[in-house]
Amino acid sequence: MLKIYNSLTRKKEVFKPIQTGKVKLYVCGVTVYDYCHLGHARTYTAFDVAIRYLQWRGYDVTYVRNITDIDDKIIKRANENKEDFHELVKRYTTAMHEDFAALGMTKPHHEPTATEFIPQMISMVDKLLENKKAYIASNGDVYFSVRDFENYGCLAHRNIDQLESGARVEINDVKQDPLDFVLWKLAKPNEPQWESPWGAGRPGWHIECAAMSTSMLGNTFDIHGGGKDLIFPHHENELAEAEAATQEKFVNLWMHAGFLQVAKEKMSKSLGNFFTIRDCLENHAPEVLRYFLMTSHYRSQLQYADETIIQSRNALERFYTALRDMPSAEALVDSAYEEKFVNAMDDDFNTPIAFSVLFDLAHEVQRLRASDLALASMHAALLKKLGKVLGILQDDPHDFLMNEKKNSDVDVEKVNALIVARNEARAAKLWAEADRIRAQLTEMKIVLEDNAEGTVWKHE
Repeated sequence: MLKIYNSLTRKKEVFKPIQTGKVKLYVCGVTVYDYCHLGHARTYTAFDVAIRYLQWRGYDVTYVRNITDIDDKIIKRANENKEDFHELVKRYTTAMHEDFAALGMTKPHHEPTATEFIPQMISMVDKLLENKKAYIASNGDVYFSVRDFENYGCLAHRNIDQLESGARVEINDVKQDPLDFVLWKLAKPNEPQWESPWGAGRPGWHIECAAMSTSMLGNTFDIHGGGKDLIFPHHENELAEAEAATQEKFVNLWMHAGFLQVAKEKMSKSLGNFFTIRDCLENHAPEVLRYFLMTSHYRSQLQYADETIIQSRNALERFYTALRDMPSAEALVDSAYEEKFVNAMDDDFNTPIAFSVLFDLAHEVQRLRASDLALASMHAALLKKLGKVLGILQDDPHDFLMNEKKNSDVDVEKVNALIVARNEARAAKLWAEADRIRAQLTEMKIVLEDNAEGTVWKHE
């Protein structure tokens, strides 16, 4: 049975979709005012793995991931650039799609933008006013009244007084309570605006996702996700808005991914300690980055360091070395390896344990390679099949290994020249010279493997 940790109840729960065999899942997307950083990749890779696994297990998944294409940051950046905000949004949305595609992420089935759903947001704000969960402030802005929603704080597991004393909240003279948050803000000069019953303006951030998710997936749906930093206030506010407007339960299960950290600090643009995805892709193969992002359980913090990237590259080299030169075969069926893999992924998508199963499989492929090539090939096919569930191991092994050599600091031409010289020495039965060249390559941390098709190498 698949169990998923629910941030709302703070425990793993047996996953029971609302409709048998179908999963409706919403993930809060990117605010497109800059290039995506590796912290974004961490969050969306985590949900990509969950979606891939759910689909592999036979669920019909509807995956919605929104784009926030209007907010203060976007307006500020567009004004700084002296460009129309639409052009800014278009440029960074295209970049986001390129970066996510490079990392092998599954495309969402629906990708709504905030500006497309202004009417639905206005309708939800109107309903909140009608239900007396919101008020029009003296400056004309519309605010949600948190003290009129009795379950406020349930997701953050804090009561209102604790949240008020411990949270950084925007305080101004027009709010009835410091925790109250804006639903609709009247336009300022030179800002994008839309007409509403309360005057020309634009929506607050939190109402965007509440309106988009319920419009596309229904008042109650299976899974809502995002990074842990969204638990409060964003997801707390979304939950309050949706339930106060619809009078129904909003989400059955909340999933939140842990932070990617640099020097034990969360990677973020505000701290200036981030690496964009495209910068990282200039130095590392996409699959290496994807593997790295899955090395820690999705709810745990993940530390970025050069050593961890190298370890990820080495791990993939082990897998691809096992897959190299394996004849095509049907994957092993009813194996203990697949059972262990499923058990790991059924336990809240535990990728580190799933990886350990893949390593055991790769070891078995190598052990059987010389004695039973047919059986080794069946194990290799299973390795590739399970790797696909995680979005890895689908490249041609020779291509991957050669590309990794090119991306390393190894002088590839020198290595190849030494291998040619060694093979010539071996052909001439100059064994001492062949051994000397091999020792030279060993000092360069080059590992040789002689087989029927010739000599192949990899970096140690």
